[in-house]
Amino acid sequence: MDFLTSGNVIFVGSILIFCSILITKAGGKFGMPTLLLFLLAGMLFGSDGLGIQFSDIAQAQFVGMVALCVILFTGGVETKLSDIKPVLGPGLTLSTVGVVLTTAFTGVFIYGMSLWGVLSFELPLVVCFLLAATMSSTDSASVFNILRGKNINLKNNLQPMLELESGSNDPMAYILTIVLIQLALTLCGEGAAAIETSELVVDSLKVLVQQFASGAMIGAGAGFAASWFMNRINISNIPLYSIMLLSIVFFTFSVADMLGGNGYLAVYITGIIVGNKKIKHRRQVVAFFDGMTWIMQIGMFLLLGLLVNPSEMWKTALVALLVGAFMMFIARPLSVFLSLLPFNNISLSSRIFTSWVGLRGAVPIIFAMYPVVEDVPGSDAIFNIVFFITLLSLVLQGTTIVAAAKKLDLLQPVAAEGQFDVELPEEAGEQSEIAITEELIAEKGNTLQALALPRGMLVVFIKRAEKYIVPNGSVELLPGDRLLVIASSEIEEGK
Repeated sequence: MDFLTSGNVIFVGSILIFCSILITKAGGKFGMPTLLLFLLAGMLFGSDGLGIQFSDIAQAQFVGMVALCVILFTGGVETKLSDIKPVLGPGLTLSTVGVVLTTAFTGVFIYGMSLWGVLSFELPLVVCFLLAATMSSTDSASVFNILRGKNINLKNNLQPMLELESGSNDPMAYILTIVLIQLALTLCGEGAAAIETSELVVDSLKVLVQQFASGAMIGAGAGFAASWFMNRINISNIPLYSIMLLSIVFFTFSVADMLGGNGYLAVYITGIIVGNKKIKHRRQVVAFFDGMTWIMQIGMFLLLGLLVNPSEMWKTALVALLVGAFMMFIARPLSVFLSLLPFNNISLSSRIFTSWVGLRGAVPIIFAMYPVVEDVPGSDAIFNIVFFITLLSLVLQGTTIVAAAKKLDLLQPVAAEGQFDVELPEEAGEQSEIAITEELIAEKGNTLQALALPRGMLVVFIKRAEKYIVPNGSVELLPGDRLLVIASSEIEEGK
């Protein structure tokens, strides 16, 4: 069956998504990561399963690029600067130095296996490091999905640090992948002997600096511009705000890419700035991008599952198993411990847990497509090895993250979620909730007047069980009531 013909793509696609969601519902009972199940569902429906044929690497790469833009932007929007400020140093160190160290350690190990010769596995030195680079970053989609989806709360600011690392380390892995592809094509091609090593090093460093500097500046500029524009344009149809912001995300990625910057870094920074600014209709915007992120993740993982041929993947399974085990138990922990040496305030248990949350996912698979598209020698082996290691990582690490956190005593109680599904304009002030307890009533009294809230704070609603009450000063408060409170800007600024 030709999966991409116009006559069956919608029909087959709808069945794929529907069945995949049912599979994830069943698999979730056993603690399986949701995204792993989507990946397995794609493999089940693929060429070695139910027979859907899909082999267009370039098209899968394009879908992955679009999906990553949305996933990284949404991750940025949902990242609070107040949360990441305390972990900015270690998070960025892990996302840069950690990625380089992981590439170096894993590349040396792969080259050693290649020289060993026992496994009938042989790759040039530069291609060994290229293979390592494609897998050197933790996957943002997998980390966000598992840490947020399992509703866990980690001690020591670990969650924002891990999310910051996974959101910001893709650019470094991408840059290393692109640079090493160019080196591989140059060194493995004709005239390689005439290449100056110093010239290659200088050119690579130029690309590295340009990608980071341009991507960061374009992302910051787009973030401030988008926030300013969103608050000043008046659109009668509220959903169009979200669609307009989506167009800005893709525009930012494209401009960064055209100017030699890193588009993934640009959209992540744009998301952080927009997410920490006051914008109109925030609730609808966030809900829209949460939905888009799920659509993109489902589509991306399903497509990647369809793309792989398990019969081909198993040919490199032993090599992939050894490389994957080395990355999980040696390269990742060693990189984490070395990267975090300057940060004495991070406990040993936090370092061990950070080492274990080295999840691989869609990003390494997408990066592994670049050598295939560029026809780098050994690229088919790279793709199959990376895919196998991704499955291994999601199965071993993805299913044991909560257990590892419990074992290391890093879990703390999850904060109670808000009880009010109400959106008030941000211009009105900061929205919060107050829980009425027996102790509070005994101390203050059982009326709003007795609570004596500061000037500028207003109780908008009282929620009692499933009933909403419009308050007045004399309404009687009962234990278990929750108050929706809004504080004016004067209160927030201490005026």
